[in-house]
Amino acid sequence: MVADETTSLSEAERCALPGVVGASHGVFVRPGRAAVSLRFFTAAGELPACGHGTVAALAVLAHRAQIPEYEAVLRSGGRTFRGRATGDGTRYEAFFDPGPVELSTPTMAASEPVLTAVGIDPAEACVPCRIASVGRPRMLVQVPDRAILGGLAPDMARLRDACDQLGLLGCYVYSTPTPDGRAAARMFAPGIGVPEDIANANSTACLAAHLADHGFSALEVDMGDPLDQPSTITATTRPGPRGPRVWVGGTATIPRLVDPCSPN
Repeated sequence: MVADETTSLSEAERCALPGVVGASHGVFVRPGRAAVSLRFFTAAGELPACGHGTVAALAVLAHRAQIPEYEAVLRSGGRTFRGRATGDGTRYEAFFDPGPVELSTPTMAASEPVLTAVGIDPAEACVPCRIASVGRPRMLVQVPDRAILGGLAPDMARLRDACDQLGLLGCYVYSTPTPDGRAAARMFAPGIGVPEDIANANSTACLAAHLADHGFSALEVDMGDPLDQPSTITATTRPGPRGPRVWVGGTATIPRLVDPCSPN
C-alpha cells in the first residue's frame, strides 16, 4: 500500500491502514526538492527499510509522473539512494540500490532455535546460516529444494521469540539456486506482524550479496506461492569497495487507487 505522507494520520493509524486495505506493509511518500522521503509501517510499527515497499513506491511515483522511464533519489532509514521504474498504465518494472549488505555467520547455538522454529532439523541444515542486514538483520537459511521449502510450517510463536532473542527481523529461507541463479524463498517475520511475506526485496538483496561470493552475479527468486500471491524478485551484483554492490527489484502493478483518509 502506498499513500502520501501529507495525509493527517497518527502513527497508530499508519500501522493499521495496510491491514484495512489488505496489505502487509504501508509506505508513506513525501516528495521533496532533493529526494523523495519514504516511511514504512506494518501492524507492529515503523520499519527503517522495506524493499518491496520501495518497489511499490517507485511504481506509483512513475505512474504519477506519466513518463516511461522514471528515476528518483529516495530517502529512508537515514540513507539516500537511487531508484528507477519503467512501464506505463498500471504495470512497472522498478529497481533500486538497497545499500551495502553486512554479512556474518552465527554460531550453531544461535541458529538452532530459529531452525527448529521454522521446522528444520539443525543437524540436517545443508549449509551454515548467515546473518545479513540492510537496515535490520535477518537470518538466511538454505534448504535443498523447493519441495522442502514449500512444506515448511513454522511455529510462529517460537520463531518470533527466537528472532527477538537475536535481534532479528525474521528468517528468510531459500532453495538451493540453480546454476543460472533461479531459486525460491519464503520470508517469515512474525515479530513485525507479518507471519509470511508475499515478497521481500531487501532479503533477496541480502541473498544476492551472500551468493556473490559463490559465483552468482544475478538471481531470480520466486516468492508468495504458498500464499497464492506469486512474485519474482530480481537482484544483480557487481564488485564494490565495501563488498558486492546490489541492484534489486521486480514488477509492480497498481490494482486500484484509493484515498486513505476517505471514510469509505
